[in-house]
Amino acid sequence: MRGLLLALAATLLCSSAGAETPSRRCLSECTPRIGIVSAFGAEADILLAQTTAKRVHVINGKTFTAGVLRGSRVVIVLSGVSMINSALVTQTLLDHFRIQRLIMSGIAGGINPAHHVGDVTVPDRWAMPMEVYWNADSSVPAACGAAADVSCLGLKLASGPDGKPLPPFVLPGGPTGLFMRENYVLNAVNAPKGEFRFDYPVDAAMLAVARGLSPKLERCGPRAKLPSGETDPKQCVSQQPRLIVGGRGVSGTAFLANPHYRAYLYEHLQAETVEMETAALAHVAYSNGVPYIAFRSLSDLAGATEFNTDVAALFSSGLAEANEAAVTLAFLEAWKKHTATRKAKP
Repeated sequence: MRGLLLALAATLLCSSAGAETPSRRCLSECTPRIGIVSAFGAEADILLAQTTAKRVHVINGKTFTAGVLRGSRVVIVLSGVSMINSALVTQTLLDHFRIQRLIMSGIAGGINPAHHVGDVTVPDRWAMPMEVYWNADSSVPAACGAAADVSCLGLKLASGPDGKPLPPFVLPGGPTGLFMRENYVLNAVNAPKGEFRFDYPVDAAMLAVARGLSPKLERCGPRAKLPSGETDPKQCVSQQPRLIVGGRGVSGTAFLANPHYRAYLYEHLQAETVEMETAALAHVAYSNGVPYIAFRSLSDLAGATEFNTDVAALFSSGLAEANEAAVTLAFLEAWKKHTATRKAKP
């Protein structure tokens, strides 16, 4: 009974607090905060080490740390790998805290061959191309009569700018029959009909702030220092890492180690990066009316077969988490200034 009364009190407090986002339950705490979901434990550790006024909440075994990071009130949680874990943790975060904006951060594979190991990408939209209609061959599905019509199954094929279905994935040995689909999503705005979406755009204001960032990205990780004080060149990537803002990110349930599928995503979606969490977070964010953005450090070219010394250096030197955390921290500082300026305007 006492737990029920506490939950009801939290709900009433949350509904009266006022915020940019729709009223939700905030079952654990109703202080307005930015939610940071990290897919990589070492990077979360860097952020947690710099967080002050920490208060830990353990919910269903997951640790949610509320506090202040670079002047912003935040809640930090580790999602774990996979779309399912990302969606579950994100919805739990939104249910238990008053989250006004979401940040996803972590490591990803590269799709665009022009990028290098250590670059940090900030896509302007995210999609789930591995949500598919698996046909018997490369002919356009016609399950409901007309070509490309799968509506009687509650589905919709993904289409290009010309309105035609996006081409299926084809292997060198022949067709796979895999056609990309859009996802159905229902929220308070589009209810009761709902809608189909392929892309989930990131928040325009957050993206604009990200475009203005100039974080210090290192070429050598923090563990590159030798006992002599010199830098071990084997613990440095060959190219100076860059911050790359814009383009499409993609997420899926498969760990992508297939160069043919990577080329397919680049050719037909102009994808920049691929991983296994962000688009699931984006779907949950859109369902709940919460703005989001994602920062992803590139670990390799997805599906590359040749050995790359940069990949080994990225992880062994701690560069992957260091550069990713640097972008997240730089964004929080810039976002704090952005919101302060906006509030100061008459």
